[in-house]
Amino acid sequence: MSSKNSNKLNIPQARAAMDKFKMEAASEVGVNLKDGYNGDLTSRQAGSVGGQMVKKMIESYEKNL
Repeated sequence: MSSKNSNKLNIPQARAAMDKFKMEAASEVGVNLKDGYNGDLTSRQAGSVGGQMVKKMIESYEKNL
C-alpha cells in the first residue's frame, strides 16, 4: 500500500501487517485493491472491505475468549 496513507496506527510498525490484512479482506469480498491509490473504489466496495476487516477482527476476538 502507499506510504502516503494518512491513517494513523497506534503501533506504526504494524503498517505492513495491516496493509496485508486489508488486501486479504478485499480479496475475500471480490474487491480488486492495488498498491497505492484506491480512491476510485465505490463507497459500497470500500465499505465491504472495511466490513470484512471488522468481521475478521471480531471472529479472532471471539476465538480468544
